[in-house]
Amino acid sequence: MPVDRERIRRAVAEILDALGEDVSRPGLARTPELVADAYAELVFGLDENPVEYLAEGIPFEGNAEAVIMSDIAVRSLCEHHLLPFTGRAHVAYVPGDRIVGLGKIPRVVHALAARPQIQERLTDDIATTFERGLAPRGVLVVIESTHQCVTARGSQEIHASTVTVASRGSLTDPAARAEIMGMFGVGSRD
Repeated sequence: MPVDRERIRRAVAEILDALGEDVSRPGLARTPELVADAYAELVFGLDENPVEYLAEGIPFEGNAEAVIMSDIAVRSLCEHHLLPFTGRAHVAYVPGDRIVGLGKIPRVVHALAARPQIQERLTDDIATTFERGLAPRGVLVVIESTHQCVTARGSQEIHASTVTVASRGSLTDPAARAEIMGMFGVGSRD
């Protein structure tokens, strides 16, 4: 279902009016339209089925211990406040009888991130998508992010970040999970 930009535009104009702003003043005249465009971009994943990205798996007969991709950019929208949260995702899987092209890994992350949600569910959804779409022997997903609902309002903890973890199969083993998380560099600062 495509985003109804006109309804968003009207709603934003109403919010600005409720805030006591003059929606017709030069600085705000295009704001409702620009916000509608921004929301359409932020939630493009609502129209995507990320399992499809994994359907074209490549037959694999090797014995790889893990395929790991770190530092995938995450940009999502908190479903509680409609404020962005941003960070990075790390995805690892232990191949079963198929692997996937490396470019598909961030496509899955981006499609799932581009919808209103909470970070905990996003992490779990990425792991579940890999489990369903690729049938690996194990999956580990870690997301580190900062939430504007924490940094820009409420407690205003500008340095606080949130880490969430979801694991499946062989990567639920604490030792295996710890080894992969060490490779991800979770919690390290640039």
